[in-house]
Amino acid sequence: MLPMKVTSINVNGIRSATKKGVFEWLGQLQPDVVCIQETKAQEHQLAGLGCELAGYHSVFCDAVKPGYSGVAIFSRQKPDSVRCGFGVEEFDNEGRYIEACFGDLSVISVYLPSGSSGPHRQESKFRCLDVFLPHMQALAATGRRYILCGDWNIAHREIDLKNWKGNQKNSGFLPEERAWLDRVFGEAGFVDAFREVDQRAEQYTWWSNRGEAWAKNVGWRIDYQVVSANLAGTARSASIYKDQRFSDHAPLTLDYVL
Repeated sequence: MLPMKVTSINVNGIRSATKKGVFEWLGQLQPDVVCIQETKAQEHQLAGLGCELAGYHSVFCDAVKPGYSGVAIFSRQKPDSVRCGFGVEEFDNEGRYIEACFGDLSVISVYLPSGSSGPHRQESKFRCLDVFLPHMQALAATGRRYILCGDWNIAHREIDLKNWKGNQKNSGFLPEERAWLDRVFGEAGFVDAFREVDQRAEQYTWWSNRGEAWAKNVGWRIDYQVVSANLAGTARSASIYKDQRFSDHAPLTLDYVL
């Protein structure tokens, strides 16, 4: 049994978050694996900007479109193999999925689409959910161990956002989206690792930049660490770091014993 610390954060631009000190903070925290979403950069654009962690290996999966989306994984141990994308061109071109394999364990950084900018993006989000659930079911069928970290852009239950009553018709808390997560945590057999160890209300990971959402903690829990059924019960503690603000999302860290 070995302890493993995993941190996930949507940086909303890796260059911006670097200037705000995210890598200094990560260097102090020293997690075993860091999953990053929404890098908004091509890897070749980051040379010399400090977007790195000393002693860590890094792998990136960039969007084709410059300045858009993108995911990355930093790890103490060099991955045995890396997979960029999950086999669906529409979303692989947007840089939404990267998987790093360590023995029989895979850690995945995933950034599911947001539908908040208009009906066309919500339609894209639904298309992604339609193909991503079968992918997760296929992962589960392999028998490997999986930790999927990232911004899922869905609050699962009423406890997971401040103003749930007023958001039932808004992207991120639509009945269809919540039902999709029910299937992830139901028939697909995956586990919301954060909720295994923390059942408290008002544990949010994202706040709108409008008004005083951050100051008043009017937030949403849309960032997850989701584990396969064979890792259920391995999470020991969870924390959402809010002492510094690196982006509109807060880092989510879980400690596992694997």
